[in-house]
Amino acid sequence: MAKKVTEDAHLLGRPYPRSPAVVTMHARGRDNAIACGAYCHISEEPPLYGIAIGPERFSHGLIAESGEFAINFLPIESAELILAVGDVSGRDVDKFTRFNIATEKPVKISAPVLADAYVAYECKVVDRFTIGDHSWFVGKILAAHYREEVFGEKMALDLNKISPALYTKRTLFLTADKSSLRRVQGVKQ
Repeated sequence: MAKKVTEDAHLLGRPYPRSPAVVTMHARGRDNAIACGAYCHISEEPPLYGIAIGPERFSHGLIAESGEFAINFLPIESAELILAVGDVSGRDVDKFTRFNIATEKPVKISAPVLADAYVAYECKVVDRFTIGDHSWFVGKILAAHYREEVFGEKMALDLNKISPALYTKRTLFLTADKSSLRRVQGVKQ
């Protein structure tokens, strides 16, 4: 099949599907949440996670001010919540009240951890860079919350016990098909 070529990379955006995260923060006496598709595990030692947030976002200022954030990964059943926290600005509304978001108490930071997250990391900002039109916040993972029962061999998600939310574009979400799971043998040199 022939591929089409374009110099307008913005046309395609990021490769999808991918698992969206909900980043939470606490500053100015309030909690906030934002959907985030630009994130990455950066380092094992020290344990670092990075997130990209546009400076025009209300969440950007809260993370910069507090110096911390939590990153939460949710199942497909939470797709409406993921979309909602991405569509509404925290400048205008308390998202936790409006969307009835259940939280758990964090252990190391003040940002809330989402009760429905199958995994969440509490992070302290250790660096920040401006890259293009976003800020890249690098957070040191201080604590990890996870639902032990949804992880199997080598801490891989057990797709028989959890269906992670995967975002495709705008209002379209899907999840991993359990029957498509394939074990591949690595090549050792």
